Amino acid sequence: MPKPTTPRGRPPVSSPARLSRPGPARAGKDVRREDVREEPGKLFRVAGLSAVSALFAHDAARVERLFFEERLKAKTGDFCKAMAAARKPYRMVEADELAKVAGTVLHGGVVALIAPRPVPAFDVEAAKRWAMDGQPLLILDGVGNPHNLGAILRTAAFFGLRRVVVSDHPGQALPSESAYRVAEGGFEWVELYRAANLPMVLKRLRESYRVAGTALGRGRAVVTDPAVLTKGERPAAVVLGNEEDGLPPATLAACEDILTLPGTGRIQSLNVAATAAILIHALAKPG
Repeated sequence: MPKPTTPRGRPPVSSPARLSRPGPARAGKDVRREDVREEPGKLFRVAGLSAVSALFAHDAARVERLFFEERLKAKTGDFCKAMAAARKPYRMVEADELAKVAGTVLHGGVVALIAPRPVPAFDVEAAKRWAMDGQPLLILDGVGNPHNLGAILRTAAFFGLRRVVVSDHPGQALPSESAYRVAEGGFEWVELYRAANLPMVLKRLRESYRVAGTALGRGRAVVTDPAVLTKGERPAAVVLGNEEDGLPPATLAACEDILTLPGTGRIQSLNVAATAAILIHALAKPG
């Protein structure tokens, strides 16, 4: 095996440093222990060629360390050049060592240690400008499973949805290692924002967006075709809750429309990431 490579003679790095450690999961039925919030200043792991490629394409400065297997030496060559130029360590390692760095054998042959990017606060005034450009929004309130968050960001990137908003619900998932792993680079293509006091935000947002909450629709008239939401003068902002409890009552009350996807009735509802995929496909304008 070739000697470990580091820029300008710096000693090779054999293991990740300053990685955040899992803490207790937050409240909410849709929360799993893998939903690890990254602490400010800590590094966390992003694995897989698609995700790491997106990082280097969009925000290479966030990559602090890079590890890869020999089989990906050619495909990671440009990454190594960028790391050398930034005087940051990178290293080719054996598969068993990479699994230790990644914390999983499902690493795809390359792992980057990155500085987490803060999730900026959602600005209703900025959203008015987005609405003028006809850009829809997807809003998540209490979607606590990080795999679902990652899958939703991946779908949003695929269909060209530019922005996703998450609430300050105590069970809402935020960017994490597991979410990045599922997103396959989606976090680098989609702008993620966080909204405090979501019901109040939604009421203000209705000036520029047609706000629809997803629910079973009991007791209120419902929209069953998401394409209907794209027909008016205002673009759509669709709000999704978790699979167990749905949207909180205050959030649902702040929505002007109730959106439901009718099925056969054999299964009550879809996985939230599957629901999001259907809605994003209907609402997003690729490009």
